[in-house]
Amino acid sequence: MKNVLVIGSTGQIGSELTMKLRKIYHQGTIVAGYIPGAEPKGELLESGPSEIVNVTNARHIAEAVDKYDIDTIYNLAALLSATAERKPLLAWDIQMNGLLNILEVAKEKRCAVFTPSSIGSFGPDTPRDNTPQDTIQRPTSMYGVTKVATELLSDYYFHKYGVDTRSVRFPGLISYTTLPGGGTTDYAVEIYYAAVKGEEFVCPIARGTYMDMMYMPDALKAAVDIMEADPRYLHHRNSFNIASMSFDPEEVLEAIRKEIPGTRMRYEVDPVRQAIADSWPNKMDDTCARKEWGWSPTYNLRSMTKDMIRHLRIKLGIKE
Repeated sequence: MKNVLVIGSTGQIGSELTMKLRKIYHQGTIVAGYIPGAEPKGELLESGPSEIVNVTNARHIAEAVDKYDIDTIYNLAALLSATAERKPLLAWDIQMNGLLNILEVAKEKRCAVFTPSSIGSFGPDTPRDNTPQDTIQRPTSMYGVTKVATELLSDYYFHKYGVDTRSVRFPGLISYTTLPGGGTTDYAVEIYYAAVKGEEFVCPIARGTYMDMMYMPDALKAAVDIMEADPRYLHHRNSFNIASMSFDPEEVLEAIRKEIPGTRMRYEVDPVRQAIADSWPNKMDDTCARKEWGWSPTYNLRSMTKDMIRHLRIKLGIKE
């Protein structure tokens, strides 16, 4: 990679990935693609070029690729799970028609493409513990449907046209930098904010609901490493299971209480988010990612919790 276009650069993943890429590939050009109303700000705006790139507009994508001689596109434009259930037609337009636009441009301009998949690509019939790399995928949410279709369409363009498509199935992502944006796993971010502020956390996910989670630094590492991986060893491409930690609300609460005793939580289960969570794996088997491109996470629940609390205290200006 040298010249990279990040579409969805102001979102949860995109804002942090764009900055990481600029630090790694400072000899190239990392372009922050955004839509009006979600403009880059601060360091994201000042540290490199930005362009209006609406994923549903193929001309926007092609013009940015030509202008900056782009060789790699990170497609991070999406509606997250809970939001996609409220706006299914918009989710389809962004996730599927948008991807098709990107793949067509990539086919013509010879770009590599990363489009993340998710634990949401699985469904209630999928084995929930140690979910295999290759298994049944029959999701019951619009978000999940688009993620399965994303995997298939990306593979189609690789086999049919030779487009270098790659992907990982992200777990729920936890970050202190960007606020969550409508995902089922958002509670695992929000509880840290509440704890640091000394507020009671109202949990929308039921006790005993396990989901795969990952700290953002590991997610960013995965997004870079898979695109740098030797293609000769990539058998699965779209998409690799990657895992880091799995916990339920009580376990993350316990981890936080070791750092902030007295943290309070009560349950008000959101039936929409709970139904989505109940259809997802408890923990994915990421053996293939480890073997094919050396995936290995750095953080576990304890080390992530310490780091999240430290950074949130700095961000929010709260002393211990």
